[in-house]
Amino acid sequence: MHLNVSQQMRMSQQMKLAPRMIQSMEILQLPLMALQERIDQELSENVCLEQVDRKSDEGTFEAERVDDHFEPETRLVEIDRQELVAGKEDNNASDFERLLEISQDWPDDNYSSGSRPSGNQMDADSDRQHDVMSNAENRPQTLTDYLVDQFHYFNVPAEERAFGEYLIQNLDDNGRLQSSLPELAQVFGSNMTLTKAENVLKLIQKLDPPGVGARDLKECLLLQIKPETPLRESMITLISLHLDDILQNRLPLIERKTGYTLDEIKSAMDQMRTLEPHPGKGFVKESVQTVTPDIRVDKDESGKWVVSLIEEFVPQLRISKRYMRMLEGNPDQKTKEFIKRKVESAKWLIDSIEQRYNTLKRVAQEIVNRQSEFLEQGPECIVPLKMQDIADVVHVHVTTVSRAVDDKYIVTPRGIYPLKRFFGGGTKTDDGEEVAWDIIRIKLKEVVDAENKSSPMSDDDIVEALKTHGYTLARRTVTKYRKALNIPSSRQRKVF
Repeated sequence: MHLNVSQQMRMSQQMKLAPRMIQSMEILQLPLMALQERIDQELSENVCLEQVDRKSDEGTFEAERVDDHFEPETRLVEIDRQELVAGKEDNNASDFERLLEISQDWPDDNYSSGSRPSGNQMDADSDRQHDVMSNAENRPQTLTDYLVDQFHYFNVPAEERAFGEYLIQNLDDNGRLQSSLPELAQVFGSNMTLTKAENVLKLIQKLDPPGVGARDLKECLLLQIKPETPLRESMITLISLHLDDILQNRLPLIERKTGYTLDEIKSAMDQMRTLEPHPGKGFVKESVQTVTPDIRVDKDESGKWVVSLIEEFVPQLRISKRYMRMLEGNPDQKTKEFIKRKVESAKWLIDSIEQRYNTLKRVAQEIVNRQSEFLEQGPECIVPLKMQDIADVVHVHVTTVSRAVDDKYIVTPRGIYPLKRFFGGGTKTDDGEEVAWDIIRIKLKEVVDAENKSSPMSDDDIVEALKTHGYTLARRTVTKYRKALNIPSSRQRKVF
């Protein structure tokens, strides 16, 4: 084996992703509210970035002319001719300075100018905080709090009281016990016997809402049956012995085993529907997602669908004149470098936002052009569309289209839709026409709704029925979409 030192030349291709390009991609992917937060953050960090009053004539997303203060390579260019170049050695140094700068934590006082707030500012901030606290929504009562308050009314020893609170804390959001009772008693310790644990659990099962503290669905339903409940005996029998048969719609089997008539079984099942399988769900507060659309589509005078951007939520930006005048005053070198770096950062942000709007508008317009029938006649007229189809027309990469439509919403005369709603695959009919999968789902539901419920169609029968409408599908495809539409199997759909 020979050890030596030698020089070799090797050619290779390498793609470098500059921080400026990374920022542009991040800005493009942000939804409207996240973009507003990003701009607010940049306004607080960058002293050279200003918000423009929309009522003024200067209110446009453009940097003021700074060409006279910077070298030719740093001058602004028009956004439609701008090209992000990765790998330029003269650009990467400042790019990575910017990347390090934006990753730093905010200063403790959160004032980019470095000055401390005055007493009046502190009082104003305190008043705003009090206003926020006074207008904040109170924390809703949880199921655990509600049950603990009730459990304290029982006169039980301290040890059993502590174990009862421990059991309540181990209930899930539906009010059911998450673990087995012997296991919980063993983990709790303190000489808690299984007999005492059973007694404590029985007390919890007496609390409101009825059904809490159950260990399974069967026990949850049985706890809700009171002595005065109609058809009490029939319901207890069906729940205790035939709950699985009910879920599988095997009513003739239940009829043979219990001796009840079909009418009696149906009456008991109707009464069972008044029971709550999830007694704790009333205490689970579901958060409602707030949707802020980025785009609006309307018809122009010629009847063509035209998209427009919704910009009222996003502040308009410009570079500060004050700091540009400071450069004209020949400041010291350190101040000059600081201002130039901040101005460059502001230009990056302004250009990235302008690129975002430009790309988003072109992508949305092409989507609307392809899905005009959807807007005219409804979802049943949607056509198959892939992101690659849009990318080819707009002349961008498919990942750019994906980022542009991600978490973006559009206002249409038919409602608000996510842009991703207009994409989807499809299949060809016997006539060679392409049909979107959404239309297949709608047709499948129509076929099932029109069937004879006393003799429901199997998946093979649905395949044949769809063939009569020109849709040739495999059985597994029909099964897949039937389950996606939450349509039960033929046996569960049968009405006796």
